[in-house]
Amino acid sequence: MEYHNPVLLKETVDGLNIKPDGVYVDVTFGGGGHSREIMSRLGPNGKLFGFDQDEDAQANIIDDERFVLIPENFRFIKRYLRFHGIKEVDGILADLGVSSHQFDVAERGFSTRFNADLDMRMSKKIDLDAFKVVNEYDEAEIKRVLFDYGELKNAGAMAHVLVTARVEGAIKNSEQLKQVLARFLPGHKSNKIMAQIYQAIRIEVNQEMDVLKEFLVQTLEILKPGGRLSVISYHSLEDRLVKRYMRNGMFEGEPERDFFGNFEVPFKSIEKLIVPSDAEIKINNRARSAKLRVAEKK
Repeated sequence: MEYHNPVLLKETVDGLNIKPDGVYVDVTFGGGGHSREIMSRLGPNGKLFGFDQDEDAQANIIDDERFVLIPENFRFIKRYLRFHGIKEVDGILADLGVSSHQFDVAERGFSTRFNADLDMRMSKKIDLDAFKVVNEYDEAEIKRVLFDYGELKNAGAMAHVLVTARVEGAIKNSEQLKQVLARFLPGHKSNKIMAQIYQAIRIEVNQEMDVLKEFLVQTLEILKPGGRLSVISYHSLEDRLVKRYMRNGMFEGEPERDFFGNFEVPFKSIEKLIVPSDAEIKINNRARSAKLRVAEKK
């Protein structure tokens, strides 16, 4: 099964500061690229757990007794690690967003390049899909999705047009969606705006912001003191959550101060923001919006 090169491969795994006998988690296994790099740095007593809810990822499983693939959403990281007898780990890696494979398989409905049914589920076990968001959400809900997750200024007008159009019949595929929203897609910006629309619907379908928050909160419980968290994000909504949590240990507000007036925060930043080189972006276009942040639990 074709998966492209993992983004920021060396930098992300370097950020984990791998110990040969450590226990690590790759919560976005995908094609296994980051996992294989971690495995190459582990000794015979090291251990790696991979998470991926996408059934397609199981085709890439690593045949090694030190590796375990857990076919579940990483929002359940603590529960499934406990099931395997693991309470603490030395490092956690997350490469957020949609895999190149998911984008490239037309029928998954993730890419604006193909005319496909409105799906966008990262796992077939998810009940909600893009069709239901577009055809069953009320106008206010669609506006919320497009504004909050697509950061589209005319989300309200788009929502009204969608709700009006579907009275004539269901909007079933990406081509119909483009036709209905054509007035909002000027030629020079068409691809960019459609990408924002797709991003918004995809985040809603897969509850990506809720999943990310639940995951980040659990990392503090699971990581050992000195354990590393290495996270790649692809849009400002994700990056904002990751940045705030690594900086403050919370998503909003400021942490408490100690007796001396210093903020009490659970992580320390290991690197400044890392972005791909021009050379990597040239080889792998998906890397262009990637941002890597690395933090260590105090």
